[in-house]
Amino acid sequence: MQTLNFQAMHCKITAVIDRDEHRAAEQIAQVPIWFAKWENCLSRFLPDSELCRLNRSHGIPFAAGEVLWETVQTALYAARWTEGLVTPTVLGALETIGYDRSFETIGARGRTGQITLPIPVGNWQEIVCDLNLKTIWLPANSRLDLGGIAKGWAAGEAARRLSVYGPALVDAGGDIAVSGPRLDGSPWPIGVADPSGSIVETLMLTGGAVATSGRDYRFWRQDSTHRHHILDPRTGQPAMTDVLTATVIAPSTWEAEAAAKVVLILGSRDGLRWLEERPGLAGLVICEDGRFLRSERLGSHLWSDGQ
Repeated sequence: MQTLNFQAMHCKITAVIDRDEHRAAEQIAQVPIWFAKWENCLSRFLPDSELCRLNRSHGIPFAAGEVLWETVQTALYAARWTEGLVTPTVLGALETIGYDRSFETIGARGRTGQITLPIPVGNWQEIVCDLNLKTIWLPANSRLDLGGIAKGWAAGEAARRLSVYGPALVDAGGDIAVSGPRLDGSPWPIGVADPSGSIVETLMLTGGAVATSGRDYRFWRQDSTHRHHILDPRTGQPAMTDVLTATVIAPSTWEAEAAAKVVLILGSRDGLRWLEERPGLAGLVICEDGRFLRSERLGSHLWSDGQ
């Protein structure tokens, strides 16, 4: 088994391939190169990225490269699937509440001054994509933040590429893609930590994905107001529910990423009900008051002495 750790997309990336052959070693060494290319395309913090150029296109159809096209389509799938609870058109709202630079540089400083409520969020349904020309048209009042969807997409794509050479796992800041069972047929163990860093559950995955969304890490103060980066698009403000973190198992990384955000936005009761209504999903919720809530299907993914 070979493991590679590095930094990209403003988070820690871990890539694992369950083979020791030379070709597998050569392939895993490519993963940082892939992530650097994807970050240069999809980051909203790099002014010359393709995403930033799309956001500056001002109502003119933008010819998208393959990576940007695929990621934007994934973000729009997520918006449709969640009925707009997870939308890429939140960039203006994020900047308004102070998340206008990369998190490691935001520190305690946020945007000051009075904010008019509600904070407007662009309408993802107005985005026009031409499948034949691969162009994306944004209405004048909409700019995109691909954020977690981009990380999830990258984790899934990297795991897919590595899987040609052996069973693979890729973790992009908590968005984890698993290509299939390990060489001996056993599942991959994945620990779920509480805000203190203690492992509270061990998930056992033979494929698919898991993602965690939380308001316990990326937060700051704007004037006297506590802010975090998970926005409720119905208000344009950070979601304020009883959920501190939500971890979701799903068939794909984009589904896991989007579903975890939905649970945090809806709160524990409605969020768990939303998961239960979708057979491919299972989840663990850590609440503000310290409660641990599990969906009914989570049990089939948990480590036990018999495994």
